[in-house]
Amino acid sequence: MTSPLATGYPRVGIVGGGQLARMMHQASIGLGIGVRVLAVDPAESAAQVVRDLAIGRHDDADALLAFSEGLDVVTFDHEHVPPQHLEALAARGVAVRPGPEALACAQDKAIMRQRLREVGVPCPAWAIVATVEEGRAFGDSVGWPFILKTSRGGYDGKGVWVIASENELERVLSSVALGPHAVWLAEERVPFVQELAAQVARSPHGQVVAYPVVRTVQTDGICTEVIAPAPDLAPERAVEAQRMAIEIAHALDVTGMLAVEMFDTGNAILVNELAMRPHNSGHWTIDGARTSQFENHLRAVLDLPLGAPHALAPWTVMVNVLGGPADEIYSAFRHCMARDPGLRIHMYGKDVRPGRKIGHVTVTSTDLDDALRRARHAAAYLTGTIEE
Repeated sequence: MTSPLATGYPRVGIVGGGQLARMMHQASIGLGIGVRVLAVDPAESAAQVVRDLAIGRHDDADALLAFSEGLDVVTFDHEHVPPQHLEALAARGVAVRPGPEALACAQDKAIMRQRLREVGVPCPAWAIVATVEEGRAFGDSVGWPFILKTSRGGYDGKGVWVIASENELERVLSSVALGPHAVWLAEERVPFVQELAAQVARSPHGQVVAYPVVRTVQTDGICTEVIAPAPDLAPERAVEAQRMAIEIAHALDVTGMLAVEMFDTGNAILVNELAMRPHNSGHWTIDGARTSQFENHLRAVLDLPLGAPHALAPWTVMVNVLGGPADEIYSAFRHCMARDPGLRIHMYGKDVRPGRKIGHVTVTSTDLDDALRRARHAAAYLTGTIEE
């Protein structure tokens, strides 16, 4: 059902019904912007809260065309829309942001690596491999173990293997079927001191704002913790990371939020991954920045002036709430809120499954250890891994 809007306000279409679309919808309310969501299932996170809802698949060209009718701009909760469908939308005059060419670099890691090489952005050593022999030659060149990825479709640690031997390489290549248009991407395993994320928002006319560079902590391939700003990162290195993210946004003509995941080796900063949408590494901005990543994404795709990205406190810590022993979360709210009135809890309306991202908690503080302790305690209590 399409909801009415006050005269003059635009309507943004979000392809995908996950938590990112849910939080974009939340940011749209204060701006008066209309949001329409294309979800596969009415039980999805954003589908539960958005009134203007279309049910359909993101890989169904007819569903996408019908969804786009009457919208001012189409943007994304994920990167899985087939490129030819995006091009068809653009050919019909739909404002697709980010555009198909930019989004291709987030959809296919091999395309991303080639474009970053052309731009001159420092990355880990990499190669496309198709055979055991090519993989062995790469490992002999950069050192074992190395990282093997499917170029398309992987996320949260899926589609990624650490290859320590030729036997392991042969097992993966022979047992894992690549998806359509995907290739095997071999990458150097980088010895890093910390993982970073640099986020920027860019509008169609080229305005850019850069958020503080954050440290991300990955557990089994899933982001579990974000610290803003990244501790133990020299100011000049933080500026370097922001400069690289801005350079990538301009070079790839990104519109909206761009998250650049990076390795800090202590001597250099190397680009690992790109995401052209709001990103887990920026959830802290809802409570910890003057303008959240979700509001700035909407501002950017609508070509509105961008909001200030600066932090509101010396430290903000975001910890993801992953499915654990507790089969429901709400009963833990009373304890967490009473124990820490400054805590911010964000839940995504998802059923609990082990390891599934079902929400996050945020703490701001003048003391990093204090923020870490409080946020970790709340996330653990909510999931039932601690009981006091």
